Amino acid sequence: MSKDLANRGSVKPSGNFNSSADAEVLHKAMKGLGTDEDAILQLLTARSNVQRQEIKAAYKTLFGKDLVDNLKSELGGKFETLIVGLMTPPIMYDAKSLHDAIKGAGTDEKVLVEILASRTPEVVNAIKAAYKKEYDHDLEEDVSGDTSGHFKRLLVILLQANRQTGIHQESIEADAQVLFKAGEEKFGTDEQTFVTILGNRSAEHLRKVFDVYMKMAGYEMEESIKRETSGSLEDLLLAVVKCARSVPAYFAETLYYAMKGAGTDDNTLIRVMVSRSEVDMLDIRAAFRRLFSCSLHSMIKGDTGGDYRKALLLLCGGDDA
Repeated sequence: MSKDLANRGSVKPSGNFNSSADAEVLHKAMKGLGTDEDAILQLLTARSNVQRQEIKAAYKTLFGKDLVDNLKSELGGKFETLIVGLMTPPIMYDAKSLHDAIKGAGTDEKVLVEILASRTPEVVNAIKAAYKKEYDHDLEEDVSGDTSGHFKRLLVILLQANRQTGIHQESIEADAQVLFKAGEEKFGTDEQTFVTILGNRSAEHLRKVFDVYMKMAGYEMEESIKRETSGSLEDLLLAVVKCARSVPAYFAETLYYAMKGAGTDDNTLIRVMVSRSEVDMLDIRAAFRRLFSCSLHSMIKGDTGGDYRKALLLLCGGDDA
């Protein structure tokens, strides 16, 4: 996957990069009275994550201080959360997001759903390793201990990162048939069937299954899930189906609903903008424009303010008006 998607991010590595010069700029921006937030956000959104790690190392070498700690003490609120997110290596960012979602009272299921439904098996394996190293805990055990029922089972399946690859021509029809029977033909849905098939087949295979299902049932797979399931399990099944169809479209929708209506879900907005900025932000923007009657840029602009807005718009990268 990494080859063809490598350059679909809005944030690219800087061409004439000098980590020490950048460290100097940041140090100057935070020195003395007042902080030059603009200098900080302009610089960090124009560097790749790998480059930001090099700046962090150079900063410590030059000034004997931790760049992230300094940023935290100088910045505040949502803007701080966003900048600290940009300074975190991507796999660690996911591991930390999951850890924060699990620890404490109540679980933030939305975060578990978003990350585990959308990440590739390679990324999931890397997240598990980073989580173990950082927290000395097993991610699967923590997730299992905090969730239940078929929701838990599907999360555990996704954590195995064992999805099949390719299209298995011979089982497309059978999979669609089994899903149709499980949902429609008997009272009470056979959730286990949904969980097993949606959790283990490849995205390309599932897209074929959804087409056959549509012909069989007369409506889309998503419709059936909405009718037959509810709560966290419904959210996770829908996310898995949407990601099988198109990961960028899934994130476009996630961003839209984070901003639509009264109040903004800033945590989701920050998490998606940070984690997709070097992966598929250009595709997310295109999907957003196609699905909704405005550009991602214009929605962020209308929904946020200040340095926070400036930084988000730079991560978005352009306006598809």
